[in-house]
Amino acid sequence: MKKGYVYIITNYSKTVLYIGVTSNLAGRILQHKNNEGCEFSKKYSCKYLVYYEEFEVMHEAIEREKQLKKWHRDWKFNLIKTTNPELKDLSAEFWGK
Repeated sequence: MKKGYVYIITNYSKTVLYIGVTSNLAGRILQHKNNEGCEFSKKYSCKYLVYYEEFEVMHEAIEREKQLKKWHRDWKFNLIKTTNPELKDLSAEFWGK
């Protein structure tokens, strides 16, 4: 079974949040950075990974994505800040930058 990831990306000014799910987090974030992600992330220039969770099976990640998408904006920012208070781009850890 494939692992799953729920992730949250934002734009440069950290005003827009996008929540997605994938089985290949590094590859999916690279797509967003290259403007090959979804239309929403392209429109709002969401390229910076600020939060993610890993799941042993994909269906758990999908359920978590659905849950997070129902949350209020403030709840999402509070969740992000529990592990990333400065809202740094976490994707740097994938490529050592």
